[in-house]
Amino acid sequence: MFIQYGILFVGFLLLIKGADLFVEGSSGIARIFKVPSLIIGLTIVALGTSAPELAVSTVAALNDANEIALSNVIGSNLFNILVVLGLCSIFTSVPVEEKVIKRDLPFSILFYLFMLIVLGLNMIFRFGIENVTSLHMEDEIAVIGRVLGVILLLIFIIYIYYIINDAIKNPIDLPEDEINTPIFKCIIFIIIGIVMIVFGGQFVVDSAKSIALSFGMSETLVGLTIVAVGTSLPELITSIVAAKKNELDLAVGNVIGSNIFNFLFILGLPSILNPIEVNFASFIDLIILFFINILTLIFALTRKKITMREGVVLLLIYLMTIMIAYTR
Repeated sequence: MFIQYGILFVGFLLLIKGADLFVEGSSGIARIFKVPSLIIGLTIVALGTSAPELAVSTVAALNDANEIALSNVIGSNLFNILVVLGLCSIFTSVPVEEKVIKRDLPFSILFYLFMLIVLGLNMIFRFGIENVTSLHMEDEIAVIGRVLGVILLLIFIIYIYYIINDAIKNPIDLPEDEINTPIFKCIIFIIIGIVMIVFGGQFVVDSAKSIALSFGMSETLVGLTIVAVGTSLPELITSIVAAKKNELDLAVGNVIGSNIFNFLFILGLPSILNPIEVNFASFIDLIILFFINILTLIFALTRKKITMREGVVLLLIYLMTIMIAYTR
């Protein structure tokens, strides 16, 4: 058991140092190419920190356990918005850029609405509207097939192209003395940081799961808490480190970008490999995720930032969702 505690400690060290290098390299790239930190957060950082979710969902699809892919994505997105953004705002009020308010958050909300309509119509056609209220949580209500998977990937490509093209058209002006890190060094920092984050996250998940089970926690509770948190640790540590380094746009971009990447790419790819069955419980979780994104947009609209008080609200909502998921 002492070995597991040692692995847990090493895992957290790798996560923290890896996130530090990753943020340093990413913000350096942003300065060199005169690209806003928000764009780097929405692309490079989001893709890198979502590596654990990508690995879990892809392996699940290949092993014919593709229902894990959807729960993994929804759970990670809930954690990112409620815990990662919530904790960052407790350290310091997190300003939300106009583009996030007008483009990225509305895009997320519209996409979740699109998925709810597609899955909801599938459910109604399959069971009839009069039978929806009698469905059980484990009942399969719809399937995310290969055609929808291709559509998700195409939307992802269009979205990434749009934000990169927008960044190229609107470069930021920086004094030359702020561009002081060679590009090869930034790239090395990013690569080493990603490797440390992925391995650190895996060490933390595996060791924490072993420790929790030794104390009598059930597999269900471990899955709802430790494993769900574990795959989102890269986003959590990276965003907190970014916030402490005053790279707040990068922190926000990481959260929003990771969520978009999770749903469009990490859900789209496994559904192409093997169609994903959607149960009623996942549909309910998707409804919760939809309204949480609306709430986040309302918070962002009020003061153009997420305050400490609003961060506490987000954290409390996460605790409630975990309790609801556990009791059902």
